[in-house]
Amino acid sequence: MKATAMAHPIQGLVKYHGLRDDLERYPYHDSISVCTAPSHTRTTVEFSMDYDDDTYVVDGEELEGAGFDRLERVVEKARGMSDAAHTVYPCRIESENSFPSNVGLGSSSSGFAAAAMALAEAAELDASRAEISTIARVGSSSAARSVTGAFSILTQGLTDEDCYARRLQTSLHEDLRTVVALVPYHKDTDDAHKEAADSHMFDARRAHVQDQLAEMKAALREDDFERTFELAEKDSLSLAATTMTGPEGWVYWQPATLAVFNKVRELRTEEDIPVYFSTDTGASVYVNTTEEHVDRVEEAVSDTGVSTTTWSVGGPATLLEDEDDHLF
Repeated sequence: MKATAMAHPIQGLVKYHGLRDDLERYPYHDSISVCTAPSHTRTTVEFSMDYDDDTYVVDGEELEGAGFDRLERVVEKARGMSDAAHTVYPCRIESENSFPSNVGLGSSSSGFAAAAMALAEAAELDASRAEISTIARVGSSSAARSVTGAFSILTQGLTDEDCYARRLQTSLHEDLRTVVALVPYHKDTDDAHKEAADSHMFDARRAHVQDQLAEMKAALREDDFERTFELAEKDSLSLAATTMTGPEGWVYWQPATLAVFNKVRELRTEEDIPVYFSTDTGASVYVNTTEEHVDRVEEAVSDTGVSTTTWSVGGPATLLEDEDDHLF
């Protein structure tokens, strides 16, 4: 059976760092994000006796090594949840991103979310969205939140009954516009996760993040734009501090990244524009503002010399029913 799904990547607002379990990808604490659109990943899945082996292709490149193993765990989780006889056959997955990958824009979140959504359909699972989020989670914890879409939280836990994603109710999606400042700099988020706990700042971040989570949930409930994205900006600085003080001293920010930070603060202080920067593990910058101010913000960010595009809030992962949507 063949199925195709689409999912949007996430921008972390209160980000997780480090993993209690590298295989099930249980994080140390809750995390909150917002999906971005129209950026998306489209993924087609098929189990068939016509294939010799499981084969996974992303943006035209066949996965090997760690990339293959990571997606294989997602496939095996779906197989383990399925009673459909055809899931014993080899699986082929092809995936395409509409935006650059490995530059800090959340491609792993949308990639594994789209795969999980398509796998659930192809494996004939009678699964809730929360259950599908646990399939995506074993590929990337962030992907769980991409399954549920918009503003979502992944709850901490050591079982699928506890560690799953759900939506957070807010009206901020109506006004939020995100100017993406693309700073091409290849990175590997997994490297940072593996050594996060070895940073001398990790325990301090874990203690501090509980207050961040409580404040973020309150800000979203109250539709408080400035408080929400001020918290996201501060969380980005906290995450980077922990990453940079790990054993390898990973520094992902580039001069162009800092130039965007400075421009955002200038717009805020000199022009009184509600605008805040945020980064995940990478050099590219999310610049969050409102619909009223987005044109001015994009103009100012572009003036720093970076390539920009403007995104809005993306919804949950969805199945694509038209056969023309299949990638093979």
